[in-house]
Amino acid sequence: MKNFYSIYEHNLLRGATCNFTVKLADPFANSQQIIQLANTVDKQGGGLCVFPELCLTGYSIEDLRLQQILLETTIKTLGKICQDTKELSPVLVLGAPLVFKGALYNCGIVMHKGKILGIVPKSFLPNYREFYEARQFISGQYIRQEEMNLLGQTVPFGIDLLFTAKDYPDFVLGVEICEDLWVPVPPSSHACMAGATVIANLSASNITIGKADKRTLLCQAQSARGICAYLYAAAGQGESSTDVAWDGQLSIIENGQVLAQSERFPEGQLCLVADIDLDILRQERLQMGSFHQNESARYQYRTVEFTLNPSLEDIGLKRPLERFPFVPSDAHRLEQDCYEAYMIQVSALKQRIQTIGAKRLVIGISGGLDSTQALLVAVQVVDELKMGRDSILGYTMPGFGTSSETKNNAEALMEALGIQWQCLDIRPAAEQMLKDMDHPYAKGQAVYDITFENVQAGLRTDYLFRLANHHNGIVIGTGDLSELALGWCTYGVGDQMSHYNVNGGLPKTLIQHLIRWVIQSERFCDQAGGILQRIIDTEISPELIPSQDNKTLQSTEEKIGPYALQDFNLYYILRYGLKPSKVAFLSYSIWSDIQKGTWLDGFPEEKKKAYALAEIRHWLEVFVNRFFAFSQFKRSAMPNSPKVSAGGGLSPRGDWRAPSDGNATIWVNELLENVPEK
Repeated sequence: MKNFYSIYEHNLLRGATCNFTVKLADPFANSQQIIQLANTVDKQGGGLCVFPELCLTGYSIEDLRLQQILLETTIKTLGKICQDTKELSPVLVLGAPLVFKGALYNCGIVMHKGKILGIVPKSFLPNYREFYEARQFISGQYIRQEEMNLLGQTVPFGIDLLFTAKDYPDFVLGVEICEDLWVPVPPSSHACMAGATVIANLSASNITIGKADKRTLLCQAQSARGICAYLYAAAGQGESSTDVAWDGQLSIIENGQVLAQSERFPEGQLCLVADIDLDILRQERLQMGSFHQNESARYQYRTVEFTLNPSLEDIGLKRPLERFPFVPSDAHRLEQDCYEAYMIQVSALKQRIQTIGAKRLVIGISGGLDSTQALLVAVQVVDELKMGRDSILGYTMPGFGTSSETKNNAEALMEALGIQWQCLDIRPAAEQMLKDMDHPYAKGQAVYDITFENVQAGLRTDYLFRLANHHNGIVIGTGDLSELALGWCTYGVGDQMSHYNVNGGLPKTLIQHLIRWVIQSERFCDQAGGILQRIIDTEISPELIPSQDNKTLQSTEEKIGPYALQDFNLYYILRYGLKPSKVAFLSYSIWSDIQKGTWLDGFPEEKKKAYALAEIRHWLEVFVNRFFAFSQFKRSAMPNSPKVSAGGGLSPRGDWRAPSDGNATIWVNELLENVPEK
């Protein structure tokens, strides 16, 4: 890897959509602005630049399209654009009227470094209400395998063209024009099935009330259905206002997500830029087998190759990137996600209880985030099933490292929620077991090894299962998705096991916000809300090792890494299967500076933290080692648990199927070879 900090080393493509104040029927004047904007995009490191429909002449010139001098000037002006952009890096896609075999076509012209790569005619001509394109143009929907002579070049012409970068093979460009998007089966659908990853739409859609939202929805839907990037450039100022007006909307959308959208009704030149992640598009298609099953319906396409040769300089990253990919920064979206996550848990547990006829729910309550969330879900379930809160049996089971703070929080929460609860001290049983094992701790030595820890974790689970037997109940598991990914749980007779786990699909970073959401939604009493806030503010720790001087010796995040980073790593490796170096680049792009991106509303200032590349690299190495080489055997035997997040789940019966005896060699090597230490 030549430059870790370059987006082009990580299969990202900087795309741009542009518009300007068009001068009607003046191709030369318009070409000057096109050239200026192409230079602007080039200076920003762009690899693709899309202009509006018929931008070289203006869209709204009506019958002037048929004037011989206009058509001849258009061709001459194309020559000037080729000449003046031959040193620029971006692929340019612009609109112009062209004559082919005696008929006039509304065309998208693709050029790169002074050469016209191909011409795509518009397939579907609007001829209703304010539109009358069929008066001058002919539809190109049946044109395939054709060529035309233009500016001394033999140029591919037709709707069957895909433009592929030889040195950037995941960049495959398809072109459609305005109305092509609005029909039931757009040409871009066929292009995507044939391999296009990026679609350019040159548009001249006039504006009416509410139309902008519909355009955006169409672009989002088409990009999601095609698993592609969709660059939309609409005509704006300068177009005739004889009977309509124009808003110049620009959008860059990737697989349904709006990466960038411009202001509307702009004055002068406007350039919208965003970075498209070609890895994510490729991986989405790779994982979705039904996408490729649909290929049987595709047409045959011609491939036009070119060499992109992008700059490998550090030009930053221009795309929305969430610090917490499982937790949206948009407040409305977060509210919706928390509601859905909570109700998924509630619905799943209700179904299980109703099916097996369980009379009691048995939960170990530690005063930590996970057991708290499981308890809240259980209370909601028994309320809805009218079982009575006394059907929940909560147990706080202090061990050698249990702090008074977490124990008090656990007991206070159970009391506030009105469940049956009991304090069951496991220390006497643990001491006896350690003594029977001839463990050094039983001889007075301060040996706090993995056996010392797991004796406590195992006893807690053992008690819970026996109590469930005794009370005709089931053990509700509390371990979360992040812990499963890292193997941060005790296997078998330990917190890895339960009769049903409500938290197995929840990452740690989301659980904190779920509990905050429960507080804000006032589902439970005010007293419970105050206790829940104290639990959120408590240091994450398994509390298995004794503390000294009232200070916690054992911090989970000091051992396995900050959950903020590890959930970020989990999301991009589980959801998309990205290489470690790519994950590190994305992580560095958002986590290296607390000023970058958007923090969640209400996120405590004192907890905002940046991470150096060396830290990101170290904790990612920890992640891939634990995820691929160590912890799969725990997931292979995990209890039933509902999938919650679109980011993925780790059930061996669902999203993640992997060998328990795998290894992490290639992931570790790729990381260490391609990510600098600083």
